[in-house]
Amino acid sequence: MIPYGRQDIQPQDIEAVIDVLRSDFLTQGPAVPRFEMQVAEKVGARHALAVNSATSALHIACLALGLSEGDWLWTSPITFVASANCGRYCGAQVDFVDIDPYTYNLCPKAMEAKLKHAEQEGRLPKVVVAVHLCGQPCDMQAIHTLSQRYGFKIIEDASHAIGGKYQGEYIGNGRYSDVTVFSFHPVKIITTAEGGMALTNDRGLAERMDLLRSHGVTRNPELMTQEADGPWYYQQVDLGFNYRMTELQAALGVSQLDRLDDYVARRNALAARYNDLLAELPITTPWQHPDSYSGRHLYVIRLQHERLSVSHREVFEVLREQGVGVNLHYIPVHTQPYYQAMGFQSDDLPEAERYYGEAISLPLFPTMTEVQQDEVVEALKKAVGAV
Repeated sequence: MIPYGRQDIQPQDIEAVIDVLRSDFLTQGPAVPRFEMQVAEKVGARHALAVNSATSALHIACLALGLSEGDWLWTSPITFVASANCGRYCGAQVDFVDIDPYTYNLCPKAMEAKLKHAEQEGRLPKVVVAVHLCGQPCDMQAIHTLSQRYGFKIIEDASHAIGGKYQGEYIGNGRYSDVTVFSFHPVKIITTAEGGMALTNDRGLAERMDLLRSHGVTRNPELMTQEADGPWYYQQVDLGFNYRMTELQAALGVSQLDRLDDYVARRNALAARYNDLLAELPITTPWQHPDSYSGRHLYVIRLQHERLSVSHREVFEVLREQGVGVNLHYIPVHTQPYYQAMGFQSDDLPEAERYYGEAISLPLFPTMTEVQQDEVVEALKKAVGAV
């Protein structure tokens, strides 16, 4: 089976982890700050907070931005459920903005129309989570312009997008957002096994997220509410969580980061080759916005049903039967039972639902060979009846 994604672990990655195992620190040592500093420097952010998952990063980012009961969080329906769930963790209500038919990201035009109605109804969002699906960034300048008018904060869910660029600059620099979140899950661009990171240019937000990721406990006298009893003293000044990243994970991340640009370049080269090989098939290949350089976490095709005599499911199953580990990213969040129980209907967001009826993620990972890619293409030709 050719998987849709796969980590690349090299000997230097293994040695980096072994070095930590031989050291004095398995957690809360020097590797995590080193990883944070290197990622921040790479993308041009002032502060970086490593945590145990991107979901944890989204959660503490929402809390740091003051999201709470009675507030609204808006996001895209075509994303993993964590992009919406982070709002529910804070007690906020969640709503969804339909996607752009070309990028599959949150559509600024649909968002502007929705904001106008929300303003009239007194339910404007406090936080918008802009998801960079497949690694292609949202139209962040347009979203930021809307935030200036309507007063919401912005989290870039860049779980798919580290190493990508928007308007010639690395995603994560925070030019158009308050917080950016990266994921280091094994199928992402670089991995720490599990792990995530929140980046910001706001010192206050960084300090708040730092506190929240570690039980709300501090040894910093500036954050304490009373004088320390002695050098052993710490205080819990907020209700936080155990969201810390280990030294083992961070050491792996530092080692992987050395190959970030190579990984993204290879993913883009494979995507370009897919585009050429699939050009004559009854499918739509991913469109790349000229303002962006995608991290290419995923390569999603869309079936052109009007040109096919087989169903979405049949194409998917034939590919699996031929050893191609296709997947579908994602089932629209608002159609999940948890969100349907809140009143969302399956036909609320037509572009998202149209996407779901056509999308298939083909295998894409940096160690993929051209022979493997050719096998995927031949399998897809068979599945759609082109051979």
